[in-house]
Amino acid sequence: MKKYLFDFDGTLVDSMPSYIAVMLKILDENNIPYGNDLIKIITPLGFKGTAKYFQKLGLKKSNEELEKMMQDYAIYEYTYNIPEKNNVKETLIKLKQQGADLNVLTASPHVTLDPCLKRLGLYDLFTNVWSCDDFNTTKADPEIYRMAAERMGCKVGDVLFLDDNYNADKTAKSAGMKVCGVFDKSSEEYVLEIKSVSDYYIYDFKELLEIEF
Repeated sequence: MKKYLFDFDGTLVDSMPSYIAVMLKILDENNIPYGNDLIKIITPLGFKGTAKYFQKLGLKKSNEELEKMMQDYAIYEYTYNIPEKNNVKETLIKLKQQGADLNVLTASPHVTLDPCLKRLGLYDLFTNVWSCDDFNTTKADPEIYRMAAERMGCKVGDVLFLDDNYNADKTAKSAGMKVCGVFDKSSEEYVLEIKSVSDYYIYDFKELLEIEF
């Protein structure tokens, strides 16, 4: 049985423009300067990790305040507006029909993750839908990929991990997973970097049906 572990934002759903807007809005409203690599850094961190990073940048608010701001800004978009990416649903259904084990691991919290997947009719296609919060760590930690594989009942090397973020792909690879980079407009400038740490790379989700591992 093929085992897949999918990222959510920028991989299954076209959420990165909304996600980025939420994060930049918080920094801009508080006049906090940031570098060009901000999105690459924070995308694997989730709300908790991003709150800590924003504090390092000089944002003087508590973790709880920052996480609540992020959630309040994001919940409406995820619950009502954010679409799936091209050919995602059809591809997942075909993989499921072929007997694949489909799972999600994302930095997004369940308050945005679950309503979005349910609205799009994707939630029930997955064996497990995990937020990093379920592991008490982030996708910047190699151990999270080993823990996910253990919960999936297999070796870490038997899993194909799919993500549009360079740091997450690199970390999953270092943990021993097979990695498939996913094109997203938000990470377009990092395509070559992502390819350099990935076993496979797809520009459209339907290409996943051609990958043997």
